[in-house]
Amino acid sequence: MLNSGDIVEVDLGTPIGSEAGLRRPAVVVTAVGVLRGDPNVVQVVPITRTIRSSGAEVYIEPDDDNQLSAPSAAQCQHVRSVSVTRLTTKQGNVGPVTLAEVREVLGLLLDV
Repeated sequence: MLNSGDIVEVDLGTPIGSEAGLRRPAVVVTAVGVLRGDPNVVQVVPITRTIRSSGAEVYIEPDDDNQLSAPSAAQCQHVRSVSVTRLTTKQGNVGPVTLAEVREVLGLLLDV
């Protein structure tokens, strides 16, 4: 079962313009209550190793829990809903502090 904050590999397909795409890690941001219902679609935020100074991205330092191989950033501006069939492997979890930061940025971007 997936949990909020899990880092999963996802196939985002061919990007158009500046979209995040291809196979890459992403943070699952779907609420725990929704995930318990075994949904067909989840919300993810792609992760990149290209670090930019952007208020729309959350820096993630690699550690034993998230299993990232390099400093990375969650690209909140690229949040999307994807079929669970696009998800392959689960590699770790960003933890509650980083997940809260990602959700805070999403709230600002979506004005919620």
